[in-house]
Amino acid sequence: MKKKNTFKTFLGDVPQNLFSGFVVSLIALPLGLGLALASGAPPISGIIAAIVGGTVVALLGGSNVTITGPGNGLVVVILASITTLGNGDMQQGFLYTLAAIVISGIIMVILGFLRMGALGDFFPASAIQGMLAAIGIGIFAKQIHVMLGNLDVKGSIVELLIQVPEGIYNLVKSDNSSTFYAGLIGIGSLLIMVYYSKIRNKYLKLIPAPMWIVVLSVAIYYYFDLLSVSNYPIDKKLLISLPNDILSNFAFPDFSIVYQTNFISAVIGITLIASIESLLSIKAVDKLDPLKRRSNVNKDIRALGFATVISGFLGGLNVVTVIARSSVNVNNKGTNRSANFFHASFLVVFILLFAAELRKIPLSALAAILVFTGYKLASPENIKKVFEIGKEQLIIFLVTLFTTILTNLITGILVGIFITFIIHIIINKNMMLFLKNILKPNVLMFKEDEKFYVSVKNFSSFLNYTKLKGKLDQIPQSEDAIIDFSLCDFVDHSVMENMSNYAESFSRKGGHFEVIGLDDSKSGSEHPFALRKTQQKNVINENVVLTKRQISIQQISEEMHWKYNAFSAREMEELPTFGYFKTRKINKVSNVLSNEDCTIFDVEYSEGALIAKQIYKATMLHIHTLKPIPNFTLDKEGIFEYILDFAGYTDIDFDEHPDFSRRFYLAGENEEKIRDFFTDELILFFESNKQYHIEASENGLLIIGKGRIKGIKEIKALAYFGMGLQKTI
Repeated sequence: MKKKNTFKTFLGDVPQNLFSGFVVSLIALPLGLGLALASGAPPISGIIAAIVGGTVVALLGGSNVTITGPGNGLVVVILASITTLGNGDMQQGFLYTLAAIVISGIIMVILGFLRMGALGDFFPASAIQGMLAAIGIGIFAKQIHVMLGNLDVKGSIVELLIQVPEGIYNLVKSDNSSTFYAGLIGIGSLLIMVYYSKIRNKYLKLIPAPMWIVVLSVAIYYYFDLLSVSNYPIDKKLLISLPNDILSNFAFPDFSIVYQTNFISAVIGITLIASIESLLSIKAVDKLDPLKRRSNVNKDIRALGFATVISGFLGGLNVVTVIARSSVNVNNKGTNRSANFFHASFLVVFILLFAAELRKIPLSALAAILVFTGYKLASPENIKKVFEIGKEQLIIFLVTLFTTILTNLITGILVGIFITFIIHIIINKNMMLFLKNILKPNVLMFKEDEKFYVSVKNFSSFLNYTKLKGKLDQIPQSEDAIIDFSLCDFVDHSVMENMSNYAESFSRKGGHFEVIGLDDSKSGSEHPFALRKTQQKNVINENVVLTKRQISIQQISEEMHWKYNAFSAREMEELPTFGYFKTRKINKVSNVLSNEDCTIFDVEYSEGALIAKQIYKATMLHIHTLKPIPNFTLDKEGIFEYILDFAGYTDIDFDEHPDFSRRFYLAGENEEKIRDFFTDELILFFESNKQYHIEASENGLLIIGKGRIKGIKEIKALAYFGMGLQKTI
């Protein structure tokens, strides 16, 4: 695959990231001012956090499409800190809080170096979706009233939603022309956002929907100012408000009370909320990324910490990753960190050069953009997608959603984690599966035949996903990787979705990522991200949804004109006659791919008994020979074969084929018949192909590779090996 020119791609994406940064900055400006005021801090402190965050995190961060700045979750904590530390003096309390912000930033840097970003992997996928939907509903509930021209509506998310019909009625019946025109512009802006995708004119499409909103909003102002005899009907309080001398409000931290208990409590509270909010947001925004890239969370936490330290010293609030503005960035096709940098740059330009122009944009117009963003996060289509994955995922989604709406972000995600764990226990009817194996190493990785092979045991869920992720992140995405879940009793939805994301990432980098070992598992639904649970032994469920591997095997059967039976209950009668299965019990044969002469199959078998019993799964090939063949064993030459020599088993060598004799161990009871069977043509075939363990009996040849389930490429290779060997015999 031709390697992409990263720098050329970056330059090609600059225009759309520039525009996305511009749109985000229009949202970030009033939000930064509003969040600062709501926190009891000077308005400029919110803008400082957005500018510093956008610049520092864009340069040092590890995310792709996130936007950074002051966050909603910290408003209550910062306000409480300013009030408590200042003992009623808000200005002095703010200076003390700045010191707490600086120290919290230092702690975040340390947490990043300690790789605490791994905690983000403990958030179940459906719980994050529920949290995103709750945030979307919250954005919708708060901004729709602003869009309708009403800035005075207060209350919880539920109360705000209940008041929406009343807000619409009041707008229609309003005698206040200022409110009416602001609401009219807001509704018109929302219609632009909704119907923009239906525009087919290529010239109109050159200007994205949010830009049309900004341009038309300013144009309306100039129409009334320059052409109309009437005054501009919208009151100044409904337009973007900026202080006249915005740069005069800088403040610097006061560290004089760092040893006091209330100061330490403030630092802990600020750090806890900032870290968790950022982890949740980074994880959530990664799910919004169209390219499904994974952020380097530890690097991002360090960058956020550095940005917070700088922001605090300059008089700014904490810098966190924010979902609402990140969603706007994704919706406007932001592709990399430059959009975050451009958003910060535009904020500087707006504050220094275009403050007067910004004051002409109605808040209702910008609120319409946020209303549309909120709807996208909580749209019925998203709920439908969650339901398609599984009914249990919808329960997790809804519980997280309602808890977040009724309480707060952190409580919502904690409840989501708890309900996910309880549902997993109910599905498996086995709490001990999780409790006994949670601390055990469950991932083994090694390299085999130029492929990375990863085997996962016991269970794989959001509880222990970090172990698997740690191994997968070590594999270059330009290589081939096989992930085997055949020894797993349970794989949850979060892991399945992450495996799909890895597959896409490997594909983009020219590598190959294949998941195997789930063919005998019961799926929660037909969705590829549905959780998988191992069925009881000896149970064949013909209603089980085919895995991606089984679909690929089916395609191989069609290409090669072979037969395929994914759920065959047939136990091959010939297998017990081979020496390999003399001491092994065959439990199940499945995924049978066959033609007249060759049969490839997955077999589950066990060794030992009671507590020493071990279950194995492997892919093998059986060749039905047309003529009698002598009994023999053919394998790689190795130390085990030298031991057999000492035990009296003779390695049959061919003087005329020294390379074959050096590489292969060949043994059997009737040496004369074996030598007659191994013709020059057959020896040349074995020398020219991959080495397998081969056993021969009166029922044909059994070809065994590595004692594991094989990937699609390996199955194809085994099929061609079998056909070639059959013809040679």
